[in-house]
Amino acid sequence: MRSVILDGDWTFVTRNAIDFRGPAGRPGTRGQYAGVELHAGLVCLDGPTGLDLDMQLELFAQALDELALDPDLVNQVLEVVIEGDSLRIWRYQLPSDG
Repeated sequence: MRSVILDGDWTFVTRNAIDFRGPAGRPGTRGQYAGVELHAGLVCLDGPTGLDLDMQLELFAQALDELALDPDLVNQVLEVVIEGDSLRIWRYQLPSDG
């Protein structure tokens, strides 16, 4: 799957962040995007186990709102995360600059 995404220059949206960006505390050390020099972006929708379709659609809507402000995701990860009663959105470089 990774080659289809990368060769097609697609921005990938997933509910399975760990398999693509690696562990949350060390993104890019493992996962499908580890060692990828250039990619069109990764959007991770994260929440509690059993995240239903309505909540996934809400997280995706939040991601689209964020992308409306800054659509450039080249070599970036956009994570939209539900933690308890709060929603957190953040971007970071992958691979990291450092």
